[in-house]
Amino acid sequence: MPLAPDEAYYWVWSRALAPGYLDHPPMVALWIWVGTALLGDGALGVRLLAPLSAALGSILLATAGEDLLPGRRAGLLAAGLLNATLLFGVGAVTMTPDTPVLFFWTAALWALGRLVATGQARWWLVAGGGIGLAAASKYTGFLLGFGVLLWVLAVPTMRPWLRRPAPWLGGLLAALVFAPVLAWNAAHDWASFAKQGGRAGVFDASRAPQFLGELIGGQLGLATPVIAVLCAAGMVLTARRLRNRDPAWSLLAALSLLPSLLFLEHALGDRVQANWPAVIYPAAAIAVAGLGPRWRRAVVPGIALGFALTVLAWAQASLAPFALPMRLDPTLLRLGGWERLAADIEAERGRTGLAFVVSDNYGHAALLARLLPRETPVYAIEARWRYFDLPAAAIAGRSGLLVRSARRDATPPDGWAEISLTGTLERARNGMTAEGFRLYRVTGQADGGTAGGEPVVAMPRLR
Repeated sequence: MPLAPDEAYYWVWSRALAPGYLDHPPMVALWIWVGTALLGDGALGVRLLAPLSAALGSILLATAGEDLLPGRRAGLLAAGLLNATLLFGVGAVTMTPDTPVLFFWTAALWALGRLVATGQARWWLVAGGGIGLAAASKYTGFLLGFGVLLWVLAVPTMRPWLRRPAPWLGGLLAALVFAPVLAWNAAHDWASFAKQGGRAGVFDASRAPQFLGELIGGQLGLATPVIAVLCAAGMVLTARRLRNRDPAWSLLAALSLLPSLLFLEHALGDRVQANWPAVIYPAAAIAVAGLGPRWRRAVVPGIALGFALTVLAWAQASLAPFALPMRLDPTLLRLGGWERLAADIEAERGRTGLAFVVSDNYGHAALLARLLPRETPVYAIEARWRYFDLPAAAIAGRSGLLVRSARRDATPPDGWAEISLTGTLERARNGMTAEGFRLYRVTGQADGGTAGGEPVVAMPRLR
């Protein structure tokens, strides 16, 4: 299956390793670095740790279910439900920050399940390591730490742990694991925290119904309809069980309801991407085991439907047997037609004799760096690149081909000594158009600068 632009972008991260990045913490870059060190820069190397973490995460989730709700087959049920979602099935063969954060979140849940089942203090350290690694994968990992803190404070039988060193040592371990990300932000004007934190606390009454509808619809799609409803019912059950202050049910509530409330609040003022709530599903899937027989009768059909939809998504993404318009085929938007587009861009560059290809879209630049011939320099221009340790591109007085998505090209960009439209291209698959592009002949300014001082960097290439 071809890489998506975001995956190619994260591959660029792995070639410029750092303790932090503008968009997310660095774990996805480290995972790609390991995979490509073992199997090369191809798609399998980039994605290697995704299926391995999905397999191990499934085992950990199954164990957590048995520890928290013994005698209900909760572990097998939860692992089956989660594997049957499109969110997990697609995530098991792609590499984004959601992949490591979901794994480490599940690992922490497993350690806390062991804590509940055994009462052994050592599991606090394992849980603390999982919390720190989850936060170093994606900032939603912080919700795991807050959820655990609320759990300990709210459950009377857990409060005595506050007088013992183990949970505090676990918290210290989490902080130490996350410390490099904090240090990177401190050295870069808190850019990453500002980018992600700037989305919080916004309210837009006029668009809130739309955003809430998109959030709910996204979960019905990515979790698949039956499993999404089952998990929602499981979360309602955890809320009802809160009055008993049972450690197991209270933990499941803290790790599913708290993130859900945050995403609902966010949807009141801004769009919530469908994959963001992924972290609610491990705990919610375990809670499904506590539902009554009427609900449980939907489990097997739900899993069957989920696996069928996942197989169809895999087939369409890799083989594209169906010629579907983009509104019915999300794989077309993300994956379709990139190799052909790159070949057309290279042909146009060769025809016009231009020296390089440049893009002001980070994903497009990263993907073109993988698809264009090694002898063709590929540059990227955007403010975000100032946070990367990548070599500056030499564009002063040189002419190249600027590739811009037609959807984002309302006006020609400035900052070039010369710019002129040379043509248009389409990215398509099976005759279905995914996106149009405009090609500009551009010449760098004499001093190599750009309008607004945006950096121009040379993209890493396949080894």
